Amino acid sequence: MKHLLYTVLLFFLVLHHVNAQQLKSPNGKFTMEFTLLKDGTPSYNLNYKDKVVVKSSKLGLELKNDKKSLLNDFAVIDTKTASFDETWKPVWGEVESIQNKYNELAVTLNQKETDRQIIIRFRLFNDGLGFRYEFPTQKNLVYFVIKEERTQFAMTGDHTAYWIPGDYDTQEYDYTTSKLSEIRGLTEKAKTENLSQTSFSPTGVQTSLMLKTNDGLYINLHEAALINYSCMHLNLDDKNMVFESWLTPDEKGDKGYIQAPTHSPWRTIIVSDDAREILASKMTLNLNDPCKIEDTSWIKPIKYVGVWWEMISGKSSWSYTDEFPSVQLGVTDFSKAKPNGTHGANNENVKKYIDFAAANGFGGVLVEGWNEGWEDWFGHYKDYVFDFVTPYPDFDVKGLHEYAKSKGVKMIMHHETSGSVRNYERHMDQAYQFMKDNGYDAVKSGYVGSIISNGDNHYNQFMINHYQYAIEKAAEYKIMVNAHEAVRPTGICRTYPNLIGNEAARGTEYQAFGGSKPNHVTLLPFTRLIGGPMDYTPGIFEMDLSKFSPNNKSHVNSTIANQLALYVTLYSPLQMAADFPEHYNKFPDAFQFIKDVAVDWSESNYLEAEPGQYITVARKAKGANNWFIGNVNGYEPRSSNINFAFLEKGKKYTATIYADGKDADYKTNPQAYTVRKIQVTNTSKLSQLSAAGGGYAISIIENKK
Repeated sequence: MKHLLYTVLLFFLVLHHVNAQQLKSPNGKFTMEFTLLKDGTPSYNLNYKDKVVVKSSKLGLELKNDKKSLLNDFAVIDTKTASFDETWKPVWGEVESIQNKYNELAVTLNQKETDRQIIIRFRLFNDGLGFRYEFPTQKNLVYFVIKEERTQFAMTGDHTAYWIPGDYDTQEYDYTTSKLSEIRGLTEKAKTENLSQTSFSPTGVQTSLMLKTNDGLYINLHEAALINYSCMHLNLDDKNMVFESWLTPDEKGDKGYIQAPTHSPWRTIIVSDDAREILASKMTLNLNDPCKIEDTSWIKPIKYVGVWWEMISGKSSWSYTDEFPSVQLGVTDFSKAKPNGTHGANNENVKKYIDFAAANGFGGVLVEGWNEGWEDWFGHYKDYVFDFVTPYPDFDVKGLHEYAKSKGVKMIMHHETSGSVRNYERHMDQAYQFMKDNGYDAVKSGYVGSIISNGDNHYNQFMINHYQYAIEKAAEYKIMVNAHEAVRPTGICRTYPNLIGNEAARGTEYQAFGGSKPNHVTLLPFTRLIGGPMDYTPGIFEMDLSKFSPNNKSHVNSTIANQLALYVTLYSPLQMAADFPEHYNKFPDAFQFIKDVAVDWSESNYLEAEPGQYITVARKAKGANNWFIGNVNGYEPRSSNINFAFLEKGKKYTATIYADGKDADYKTNPQAYTVRKIQVTNTSKLSQLSAAGGGYAISIIENKK
């Protein structure tokens, strides 16, 4: 009897071995296992330090109008393993070099009934797992339509989630912190009004999704290299705690038009028992292709100011006149219109910003509302809304360019599409050439409102291809792109580093639309910034907007010290000092940090981190032995304790600490701060109080002998 049991057990072990392939990370901390279930359904699971992170989860794609979807009935016909280790240098970034090291398993599957083949490729890094579907050249699978991708992420329990509602058109929500089981009941409350929004499920959430288990594991779910495919959301089965991929559809409900040979984006799972390692992960970048721009010398990180906050806050307007309820480009004569007196993009005002940029060492000036059409730009599904080359009468393109050039300042172009994508694409070459002819090297593009044609969403395959087209077309003209209201980034800035910024989340503008949660900026690095840098537009010093815009009762939920810290904690090679020059002139000692802080880094050390509560990061300026520290804090005041061991041994530094005042509070006393200097070395330690919604910023400059 014992012999029979042993034989049966051995049979099942052999059977399991035939159908299961195991992959370990280079450091051995992760184990991923691929298995075919009894009906030939592909599945995987993931362990970290012998803890289950993702339970057995199904893989596959449901096809439209196809008798047999790519879900089951598969057999393994080939497996290939490989190891890879390289170090590459980003054009700009948080660090000077990045190690790309992983072990790979590629499983080739054949579907018996249809004789179709797919490859599922897994890459296991020291910080997590990436996998994708590949569709090789074959006679039985050439063109197909995705009805739904059925990728699962089966969680091990009712984790804490830091989430925003699933939406095909906007990511501009405050984050909600809750248990997975509570998402259904909180979704409606978590939605706030936006000019374009399309939800799809009471348990739908967006990536990058941050999770924390009861036993202290941090898990991040996202995607990498989103090219020619629909953006992935996650839909939660809250009875079984299983997330399933949910792609953004087009107007017909189709979720992807595929032509083989091709592949899906990578699905990513970053895991650690240390929250700081989630922030430091470069896995998303590593899953993207190397840089495709041969000469990158024209791509330069920059700090800028601009005519923006005064319009956002209601002090000024984008439009030139109040006389035209309807505008027809090329027909409407603005030279005969009466100016409304509130137009922000006028020569005198723009020169004020140019002068301020030049006097304080800023490289660029952004101007919004410079071009004809803002009187009639939104809400009518208007196709020919802007031409991107015709200025208002009070905006002298050539004269302002020459003026800025004489001051050593670059102008930054603004292209708002109002969702009219066809119009933008037909004007794009002319618009980019116009930029080059007038000395503009960077553009902030916008996609406010519903996408035209009616029925497309901001994140379906058609729009993903448009955003990519704009980036690649801009690269032909040596133009850097900062896209707002576009899809959240997935590491494509490695391949096209002229994508120097993105919004794709709830930015500072919402502080003028009623305010954001004071812990919002402690969550963005764990969520939105996993895919790439954000143009958050920080640096607001006057928190009570009614002081300069009487009709706006909004309050910026942050202290001044917190605003300074954002230049370090929210990484971007494109950083705006968003407030008015007069507000900076009122607080010159605090403004000094914004003037000094770098925008390109050779090293970054995450010193403290807990989602929704606090983040402290130290970064070393590229090309110098100077460091900058930023700390942002959530709802509860706390003491932050940092160790300066990252400093070079034997060197002495002067640290200038910009901190919350003793009675500082984001709501009741946001402008209370202190500035002090201390001497530090690599053996120094510091305990620093951070107020509610507060923080601190430190510049650390090497002492000259």
